[in-house]
Amino acid sequence: MIVDELNWKILKCLQENARMSNAEIGRRVGVTSPAVSERIKKLEDAEIIQGYTTFVSPLEVGYQFKALITLSAFMGMLKPFLEKVKTYDEVVNCYRITGNENIVMEVVLKNQRHLQTFIDQLIIFGETKTQIVLSHVIKYSEVKPLK
Repeated sequence: MIVDELNWKILKCLQENARMSNAEIGRRVGVTSPAVSERIKKLEDAEIIQGYTTFVSPLEVGYQFKALITLSAFMGMLKPFLEKVKTYDEVVNCYRITGNENIVMEVVLKNQRHLQTFIDQLIIFGETKTQIVLSHVIKYSEVKPLK
């Protein structure tokens, strides 16, 4: 599917606010609400739009901090880890990466004891390194057209 300029305008609106009505998007991009609806459906069918979500503030629901944890998997432990990581409630994002580490995870934790317990669960799979997140510099940035 070709993502033309109008589709990018629609995507920009949805990335700003996924709950924006088709009528409001239409007003902003200069087409009718049914035209917006049809284009959104095509973008969903082409898996360009992969879903809609709500962002919850971990701090406001009781988590004290966020951390990034990298894992260098031991020989033969990467595949078991890739299955196990899906069961950890603490993990909000997990990426398989290139380089010295195999995995980087973004996790939310209640306190230092929770961090220690969580790391204890990970060390059977490999060596870990932890960085505590102090603040977001860029948060949920939109995907923009290629130049």
